[in-house]
Amino acid sequence: MTTLPTRIPEMALKAPTAGKKKAGLFSVSEGFDIPLLIILLLILSIGLITLFSASFVYSYYATGGDDSFSIIRKQIIFAVVGVVLMLIISTIDYHVLHRLAIPLIILAEILLVVVLLLPTNENGLRVHRWIPLPIVGQFQPSEVAKFALIVIFAHLIAHHHKDPKKMKTFLGGFLPFMIILGITCLLVIAEPHLSGTILLLGIGISMMFVGGTKIIYLVLTMLLGAGAASFLIVKVGYEMDRIRVWLDPIGMYNDGTKIERDQALQTMQSLYAIGSGGLMGQGLGNSRQKHLFLPEGHNDFIFSIFCEEMGFVGALFVIILFALLIWRGISIGMRAADKFGSMLAIGLTLQIGIQVFLNIAVVTNIIPNTGISLPFFSYGGTSLIMLLAQMGVLLSISRSAKV
Repeated sequence: MTTLPTRIPEMALKAPTAGKKKAGLFSVSEGFDIPLLIILLLILSIGLITLFSASFVYSYYATGGDDSFSIIRKQIIFAVVGVVLMLIISTIDYHVLHRLAIPLIILAEILLVVVLLLPTNENGLRVHRWIPLPIVGQFQPSEVAKFALIVIFAHLIAHHHKDPKKMKTFLGGFLPFMIILGITCLLVIAEPHLSGTILLLGIGISMMFVGGTKIIYLVLTMLLGAGAASFLIVKVGYEMDRIRVWLDPIGMYNDGTKIERDQALQTMQSLYAIGSGGLMGQGLGNSRQKHLFLPEGHNDFIFSIFCEEMGFVGALFVIILFALLIWRGISIGMRAADKFGSMLAIGLTLQIGIQVFLNIAVVTNIIPNTGISLPFFSYGGTSLIMLLAQMGVLLSISRSAKV
């Protein structure tokens, strides 16, 4: 007669623990969000193709006819480094940033001070935005400041989450956030870097709103910010020039100062490029405005070149891709295992969403020209590597997100 076993097999005892996370810094036992990765790589691929098309004429003339691939070659290297870094970071437990939040924001503020002490950049113009590095080239501290601000805000909100009422108080849920945000924005606007300042304010106030800060405090902050911005616009001449160009680009091109004419030319050529794209576009590589008619066609105004070549249908497709990326990021934040992961995911996603909106609004002249880049499309090593590294953090958060 067959007898039943008196002991449960050893494998059966071990089975329930198979799905648990690995303890320590690395957490690779759970898979990350594959749809997010696919959408991101698709956007990056389209961005690199667009950058090559938008930059090869500029590269040719900038190198004296020697090299049409100088810009895209560098950007591909940045992209490869960024993707490798993203995949490595995606295997690291994002909670390490919880412990590094304060050192990271201190480092960012130090870098922002250092860049102000360096000689002016760009042919003697009074801007202090980049720190020169050997071999690598130029490094932009404001990109680190964006990430550091997101991390420290997520850290503080998660800390207050233990006592939700604290986020509703002035001393707990408003003052420390505004001190950090204010110092960071003052250092960035001193560069001067208006688009970076606007982006920092958008990220900071949005995270405070989601985190539970009283709306009345945020409304007062925005009113004060609008007043301060109006004062700076009047005091700093070139910002007022941008507003005049925004209101009347044709008039400023015909009758404005040299600065206003230059800015109006950029806006007009951008609108020409978008309009001439029509429904289906001129075809990949067939842009006319990239032949040195549109300034910064490979950088801040790259979306105009894309619209000219791929038309309304192509532009709509890219906007939908960015919308899907933002949706996946917010979804990961809502399903994150803890408050820190949730706020971190939402902050990183908001940065991309706000930046995409501002860039498209600028190139279509919905808002004045602020000189803001399009994520994963515009040329820039620091920005691309930082964005991909931040997406690695988002992928790390998705490993522990609730299904």
